[in-house]
Amino acid sequence: MAQGWSTRFIPGPFEVELLLVERIVRPESGGSEVLLQLAMENESLHEARDEFGAELALFLGLLWLILSAAAWTQVILGLRPLGVVRREVEALKRNARARLDATDAEEIEPLARAINELADAREKDLARARRRAADLAHALKTPLAALAAQSRHARLTGAVEAADGLDRAIAAANLAVESELARSRAAAIRAAPAVASVAPLPLIDSIVGVVERAEFGEQLVFEVNVPDALRVPVAAEDLLELAGALIENAARYARRRIQINGSTAADKCELSVEDDGPGIDPEQMTHAIERGGRLDEVAGGHGLGLAIASDLAEATRGHLSLTRSSLGGLKVSVAWSVPAA
Repeated sequence: MAQGWSTRFIPGPFEVELLLVERIVRPESGGSEVLLQLAMENESLHEARDEFGAELALFLGLLWLILSAAAWTQVILGLRPLGVVRREVEALKRNARARLDATDAEEIEPLARAINELADAREKDLARARRRAADLAHALKTPLAALAAQSRHARLTGAVEAADGLDRAIAAANLAVESELARSRAAAIRAAPAVASVAPLPLIDSIVGVVERAEFGEQLVFEVNVPDALRVPVAAEDLLELAGALIENAARYARRRIQINGSTAADKCELSVEDDGPGIDPEQMTHAIERGGRLDEVAGGHGLGLAIASDLAEATRGHLSLTRSSLGGLKVSVAWSVPAA
């Protein structure tokens, strides 16, 4: 027969505290009870406990570091597909024909597919809208030509005042039609994929050759200072339309001279067209290229052509600016950023 173990602290020799473990046992039935006692220095137990606590803290710290690194890695790897989506959405903003390619990540594949479907629907809607606008603009050309013939007939019959009013209305309608056609072209340029570059000198020479034969360009002197090696990051047909709008606009208001310059720097290339015409007042230059501005009211001419050129420049990712020309008229500059080599 035996009782349970009990513990207590007792003073030991040399003033050392001891941990005593004891119990009473009866070796034989009916025999005498025997007290068993085991004692151990208590300080050794404290040292063992402190050592175990230190090792446990170190182990838990290492476990925390490992689990934290694993959680961080899991979050980074889990969010990596979203980073890819963000970059592809940025590309989609720059190029309407770009699409998301997230087939490697099954978790976001439905999101990528939905965005691509939305982009497809937007592109189709924009294409339909551009076609309708262009069709409407082209359809208006025939009745406007008929009205112009009626105006000439009225003028021949002596109704000069009525013919003048009709001519002003026809001119305003023609400007609106040309503007809409140019904006449709600008929208198509924005949707087109980016191109490498093109040499502007041959295109400018061809434009000058055409304008020189026009009625408003026969008496003008064209000075072309564009380096042969200059290249701009624009498609040839887009640069042809933009440069054509700038040169034709300058030719309509120049008195005698038009100067076309080209230059390049470390981070940009630039084309500029200057004339010796009446120009535009500095305070009206910003209004001259405002979207939707009444450019026909700008003093000195340079009407809707600058707004069209501004839209085309923006569509080719360029920046159009107006300053006073050294020739006395207007200087229109278009600058494009050049990627670092």
